[in-house]
Amino acid sequence: MNTVDFQFITPSHVLHYLFCPRFAYFLYVLHIDEHENRRRLVMKGRDIHALKMVQNKEYLRSKIGVKDKVIDLYLSSHKLHLVGRVDEALFLNDGTAAPLDYKFAFWENRIYKTLRIQQTLYALLIEEKYNIPVHKAYLVYVRSKNHIEELPITLETKKNALDIVHEIFSIVNDGSFPNAKVSKRKCEDCAFRNICVR
Repeated sequence: MNTVDFQFITPSHVLHYLFCPRFAYFLYVLHIDEHENRRRLVMKGRDIHALKMVQNKEYLRSKIGVKDKVIDLYLSSHKLHLVGRVDEALFLNDGTAAPLDYKFAFWENRIYKTLRIQQTLYALLIEEKYNIPVHKAYLVYVRSKNHIEELPITLETKKNALDIVHEIFSIVNDGSFPNAKVSKRKCEDCAFRNICVR
């Protein structure tokens, strides 16, 4: 496959890659659909997202300094090779912006690397589209009474996120089968467990 055929990935697919690098191979090299829409929690999460888009249309979170927002925003960048849809792009009183993402999950007193990378990619997309700096992102944990958590977006996290995007493009463009550096427990919940060589 050459680079002309494969031009964009989504922040969600980067999440999959971080779960296991073989996701990129199965999705983009072999073109096998993971059928995530058959998973109950995925569907419930999508329903919650749809509800939040209707419920929170006019609500501005003054506690975190929001002066304006755009909901359900589609973003794309040829430069970054990314496309995605962020739940909310927040415009803050200090002249910066921030992505906000609803998660159908419980707050577990930590923000996982996967979510840090995903939010960093949304931050990069927002920065490019609006030419406004993004120094933080917000996650709303719906199953913990809409607990909101702020995470910093640094130059280091931006570089790390872009390095991961480049790793995915390398797998796809080379057609190489990556090593799976995951626990067997993760394999049990994988959509590709029946076709993957462990």
